[in-house]
Amino acid sequence: MRLRWTFDGRETVFDVAKDTIVIGRAQPGAPVDVDLAADQTVSRRHAAISVDPNGTWIEDLGSRSGTRINGEEIKGGGRRPLVQDATIELGSSVLRPVTGPGSPGVTRSAFATPAEPDASPASRRLALLYELPLEFGAEMKMERLFELIVKRLVDAVPGARRAALLLREAGSGRLLLKAHEPPGTPSISLTIAEHAMTTGEAIVWTRESDLAISQAHVLSAMCAPLLWSGAPLGAVIVDNSEVGNAFEDGDLALLATIARFAAMAVVHHQLEDELRRKATLLGRLLTNFSPRVRERLLDKASRGRLRLGGEKSEVTVLSSDIRGFTRLTAAMDSEDVVDMLNDYFSALVEAIFACEGTVDKFVGDAILAVFGSPDPDPAQHEHAVRAAMQMQAAVAAVNERRRARLLVTCDIGIGVHCGEVIHGFIGSVERMEFTVIGDAVNFAARYGDGAKAGEVLISRALHERVWRLVDAEPVSIATKHEGKLAAYRVKALRA
Repeated sequence: MRLRWTFDGRETVFDVAKDTIVIGRAQPGAPVDVDLAADQTVSRRHAAISVDPNGTWIEDLGSRSGTRINGEEIKGGGRRPLVQDATIELGSSVLRPVTGPGSPGVTRSAFATPAEPDASPASRRLALLYELPLEFGAEMKMERLFELIVKRLVDAVPGARRAALLLREAGSGRLLLKAHEPPGTPSISLTIAEHAMTTGEAIVWTRESDLAISQAHVLSAMCAPLLWSGAPLGAVIVDNSEVGNAFEDGDLALLATIARFAAMAVVHHQLEDELRRKATLLGRLLTNFSPRVRERLLDKASRGRLRLGGEKSEVTVLSSDIRGFTRLTAAMDSEDVVDMLNDYFSALVEAIFACEGTVDKFVGDAILAVFGSPDPDPAQHEHAVRAAMQMQAAVAAVNERRRARLLVTCDIGIGVHCGEVIHGFIGSVERMEFTVIGDAVNFAARYGDGAKAGEVLISRALHERVWRLVDAEPVSIATKHEGKLAAYRVKALRA
């Protein structure tokens, strides 16, 4: 088929020699046959054009902006005939089929017209079997997929007046009714469904059958199990309350085929949902890392390379806590204390992440952050000092807001030190946690304890590496176990 694409004042011609053409914007791992990537208003899988013995058809695949044929919106309306000289509007794009000599894959006579006679039942079934995998695969929401399956059952199976889809609930084993057609009160035989799922075969049922059911108004029915890897996921059922022998062997084969397509689509959606849930969970587990580091770790996890284990290297450790926290919160309600910590921690973590730091842990009113882990950072020493100064500026801004609301305010002291540590992910595959172990962590805590309200103290080892960056004065702090430690009070960052 030849399609002429008009967008942004330019025209492009696509030649595609296929019976089914998917139109959209190609993405890595998700190709399309007609790529309209320049038009961002076109969905990734926007619409499909198909050719069968009855003519040419077009269907919107659940796009965001819809599809219009000669000005008529067809989104949600299933397949529509694609008539001669039609104008197809998708987002900001216009497509026109090119017919006549030189058009590969289809001639002018292949396009459907309203006056064409109905095709034979065999042709309609064949066309349906071509389209169903595409339809089921394009549906993005599980609930809508269920509704689409039962609708197609009633449309496709001759003699079917009603249809239903049942799925086995994990754990309880109960059959859950996921969708039925037409709307209203459903009438479904669980006996037929259980029999088909137990035998693993599609069955035709009539009143003369040995299998007894309680629905007196049902005269004939068919049921096919939804099988995946030999296990029944559920079943689809169609029935007729008007004709006792409404279904034939060909109808049973059609139902079984649709059930296989449906099972494949259901499993595909379930796997996608599970992947999304795991990705969301993993994202929550990685909230201690800056967005940039988090993306790298998620990429490792997606390739199976995020594993338990540690390494030894030099990092820079920052320790901060609130001065006089116990005294400040003694008369406060617990909810107010939590709100206050969230106020300050949100601003402090933002400053840490902005400087490529990682939050190792929160301990009461204290934060322990690491620079140069889990990924190496040649500028870790500078990043840690800049983060400390930004944290003090962030506290000043939070204090100003809280004073205006007559809320309790506080100040923090920060200590920063660098040294060799063991760092990495520990725990189990089901629960892994990032941690840092070593003397550098303990010494950073000492400098943090020695810093007064509003101060940033850095160790001599860190000062040796950032002396050109900071305006600092030497001081000493008293410790319980190490005696006096030499330190530097950072007054400002140099331009």
